[in-house]
Amino acid sequence: MRAILQRTSGVEVWIDSKCHARTESGLLVLFGTRTGDQEESCGLLADKTVNLRIFEDAGGKMNLSALDLKAEIMIVSQFTLYADTHKGRRPGFSEAMEPVRAAQLYETFIDRVAASGLTTRSGIFGARMDIRFSNIGPVTIILDHDTD
Repeated sequence: MRAILQRTSGVEVWIDSKCHARTESGLLVLFGTRTGDQEESCGLLADKTVNLRIFEDAGGKMNLSALDLKAEIMIVSQFTLYADTHKGRRPGFSEAMEPVRAAQLYETFIDRVAASGLTTRSGIFGARMDIRFSNIGPVTIILDHDTD
């Protein structure tokens, strides 16, 4: 299971030329699953997402978490996080989890993040989305949790 965290000043998710969801300053989380991932990883990644100290304190050090700041979280499913680019020029996606189970884990992850009490919004699993945001810093963190 993989999550890419990007610190933002706000995120908008557009689907079919309409704004589906919007958050203020906080995190954009791109979330992907691979074959073999288990539900327990959702809780571990959700906890890390809301508690990771990647926001600056008054002294400019990364000492504050999303939870500390009551930041808003936008979660978007992205199976391409498991693209295999080792052979050829077209990425392969054989490691990505099949859609039915991946959608279940995506919803579980959203629920676990929302349980923190932070404002949590999401895209729609499998939809073609236009994500609009500003990466602050820039700060981008990759979280992985392998269950094998």
